[in-house]
Amino acid sequence: MRKYGLIILICLFAIANSAVAQVSNAGRSVFSFMGLPASSRINALGGSNVSLSDGDISMGMCNPALLHEKSHMMLQMNFSYYLPGTMFGSALYGHNFGEVKGLKSERINELKNEGAPEKPNYFAVGIHYLDYGRMKYADENGNLSGGTFGARDILIDVMYARQLGKMFKVGVTLKPVYSIYEHYSSFAIGADVGAHFQTRDSTFQMGLVLQNIGWQLKSFYSEEDGSGKEMLPLNLQLGLTYRVKHAPLRFHLQIHNMQTWYLNYEWTSMDKSATTGDIIPHNVKWYDMLFRHTIWSIEVVDKRERFYIALSYNHRRRAELNLQDQRSLAGFALGLGVRIKQAHVDFAISQMTKSNFSYQVGLTLDINSLMK
Repeated sequence: MRKYGLIILICLFAIANSAVAQVSNAGRSVFSFMGLPASSRINALGGSNVSLSDGDISMGMCNPALLHEKSHMMLQMNFSYYLPGTMFGSALYGHNFGEVKGLKSERINELKNEGAPEKPNYFAVGIHYLDYGRMKYADENGNLSGGTFGARDILIDVMYARQLGKMFKVGVTLKPVYSIYEHYSSFAIGADVGAHFQTRDSTFQMGLVLQNIGWQLKSFYSEEDGSGKEMLPLNLQLGLTYRVKHAPLRFHLQIHNMQTWYLNYEWTSMDKSATTGDIIPHNVKWYDMLFRHTIWSIEVVDKRERFYIALSYNHRRRAELNLQDQRSLAGFALGLGVRIKQAHVDFAISQMTKSNFSYQVGLTLDINSLMK
């Protein structure tokens, strides 16, 4: 089992290194909606978390290796409100399968006593969508020309993870993506590869994932040389989670977009190198740029994990959405969740636009318990 696990791990990171090596212009990408938090729990944790494996099936959308033995036969639905007329939501279902084979019964019993799962293969499928609502036709001067059109994005996640002993998991996700804006459409195939490690007492967890490896198969526009096809928004992330042994506290640090340094949207044409055709980011202090790569969060969690309260800070979101002339809570997110029998309800609030708060609600049902 360990031999096959090592082979799987080497293959996953060989794919990851190959994908990173091909990135020469990480600032160009399509399907940016893939960076939106797919669930209220993820939203409450600052928009991403690749290290927390506690049974929440939606964490697999951040890192497939975060699928858990508790995600078996879990059905989760999420709905978000960002702007009037828009709809953003997701639905996920998990199913575990397989048995530990090739070992003597005594060794299998030892693994079970050590906490190893009976079904070490974790599978889940999910879909999340963004509907921008109906928009009116207008010309280049803003004059309405009559009629309306729609725009929407759809992403499907097919996730698989394998438990390698008690402390280590690896996972992979296949991600078909489809977008249609008026009569323009695009289709792409992407993938995530990830790994997760935790200590035997689960006080420390660490996750590593490379998200969105892939390109458009059909672009919104086409050119003879094929340059119309763009890559997905690649994102290399490292996450650390620490739970205090004798207190109901859990801390998270996420480091995202490790494959590129510049994360700001401000550009200048005054730099001398602009004459060479290069675009250079506007001056941002190095410590500010470093901080934009991080997401900090803290949770209050009871021992049996029947409820949680989460508070997070995303500095990149703060830098991009903060208003200069008025107070703003951009960058901060607050969430809570409670388990009631076979159901788990989550709620999160954050400021995702300059003038409006976004609200996200999630419901998770334990289908296995409901059927008993």
